[in-house]
Amino acid sequence: MEWWKKSVVYQVYPRSFNDANGDGIGDIKGITEKLDYLNDLGIDVIWLSPVFESPQDDNGYDISDYRKIWSTFGTNEDMYELIEEAHKRNIKIVMDLVVNHSSDEHFWFKESKKSKENPYRDYYFWRDEKNNWGSYFSGSAWEYDEATEQYYLHLFTKKQPDLNWENPKLRNEIWDMMKFWMEKGVDGWRLDVISSISKFTDFPNYDESMGKYPIGKYHSNGPRLHEYLHEMYTEVLSKYDCMTVGEAPGSTIDNALLFCGKDREELNMIFTFDHMDLDKVPNSDIGKWDVKELDLVDLKDNFKLWQNGLYNKGWNSLYFENHDQPRVISRWGNDKEYRVECAKMFGTILHMMQGTPYIYQGEEIGMINAHYDIEEYDDVEIKNAYKDLVLDRKIMSKEKFMNAVYKIGRDNARTPIQWDSTENAGFTTGKPWLKINPRYDEINVEKALKDENSIFYYYKKLIALRHEDDLITEASFDLIDRENKNIFSYERKIGEKSLIVVANFYEKEIDFTLPNKFDISKYSLILSNYEGFIHNENIISLRPFEAIILKNYK
Repeated sequence: MEWWKKSVVYQVYPRSFNDANGDGIGDIKGITEKLDYLNDLGIDVIWLSPVFESPQDDNGYDISDYRKIWSTFGTNEDMYELIEEAHKRNIKIVMDLVVNHSSDEHFWFKESKKSKENPYRDYYFWRDEKNNWGSYFSGSAWEYDEATEQYYLHLFTKKQPDLNWENPKLRNEIWDMMKFWMEKGVDGWRLDVISSISKFTDFPNYDESMGKYPIGKYHSNGPRLHEYLHEMYTEVLSKYDCMTVGEAPGSTIDNALLFCGKDREELNMIFTFDHMDLDKVPNSDIGKWDVKELDLVDLKDNFKLWQNGLYNKGWNSLYFENHDQPRVISRWGNDKEYRVECAKMFGTILHMMQGTPYIYQGEEIGMINAHYDIEEYDDVEIKNAYKDLVLDRKIMSKEKFMNAVYKIGRDNARTPIQWDSTENAGFTTGKPWLKINPRYDEINVEKALKDENSIFYYYKKLIALRHEDDLITEASFDLIDRENKNIFSYERKIGEKSLIVVANFYEKEIDFTLPNKFDISKYSLILSNYEGFIHNENIISLRPFEAIILKNYK
């Protein structure tokens, strides 16, 4: 079995992880300092959000030099040391590859802007006229350059011009850069918005009914996408024993299999977003900020779709949190009275499915969302949307916008890690780049490590189960009682061996009847977020946010 199928990945957002030099921003040496902590947790892979040279318009997702570490994070030598020290602990390193776009301060773009005849002009998309495509960060996806009297394309901020993959010279530059890092020991790549690298080069307009600056089908899955990815595999990935995961918003099962089908020779897995969009009103004129209550049946159906759709054909990535998503216990659970139970419940649901689980830093101690004033946030997405929706177009009240930010804003996940209860939560001796979550005295690593019933040790058990039990990596998936609006339950099965997960998704106590085909007397409890579990034959009495894992060993 490929090593990444048994692995658990831990995402590090470097600027918020650990600050070794006291400047208020996390760094590479800070990550190296905490490798023993991550080794204790039991993870197999660290995925680093971008650490390359960058003006930081979008926290490193705007790269100005792909072969150099951002000086605030450290040096290339610091990065080589991190790789070496991680490997000593059998931890692999996956880096974030951002090649849909570069920074406008990259050498390529600086040259590209000089004239229409410059040899780097064709590394980007330049047009005499703009179409109506929107930027993911509000407004038009086109920026006018007065010097050459043309527009350039940027699906994200205007400081993130999109790269032109139609140009084979550009592609070769990317292949060489990937090889540079893999020769240094990098074990794989998370490929940022990789589904957007192929453009519809006739640049058709969206229908006017979609609004002023629409975002839709032309923003991803262009006609040459899989040609480019196969070329990446042939030129680079096939030469290394590596892991790849592509960020592919808008993917269906069918096009997911184009990325990660067994014989496709492209990627190992992709990140999908379906399950993370279930609490957003579709096609709203205020976009992602139109938040609604999650329907648990929708979530169950979505997981079933992906678990069954990729079974024996591809491979799933499993996550609730990352640098672009808020803390799940604040979003869909209870981060106050039942924070601990809630965090363990979400972990149980996710980690017992087939796929590679991703733990986002702080998830293993139950970190929560932050309720800050608008001025205290750093995220360019929040700032741009506030200006566009509240100040300029006035189609959202400040109160409604802030309530959405409290629920789903990206900075909720970016607040610094809470290592202990000292000043600045032990993250830095300086002034943190982003405000520390005020509940750090209650929620921190030091406290978690001293409590044998903490979320940390529960996650450690979930990780150990995945390493030890092939049922979790190989078995089929079936929902139990799909229509139940309170309970998330499923079975994983190979032959006569069966594992059952039952989770109360809410804070009310509820009785759940396991169908008669399951003889509960033949099952043993292997993990629960409460002491034992209460049942009368097949009727299980579930406490708030209770989660249990049962297994028979026929």
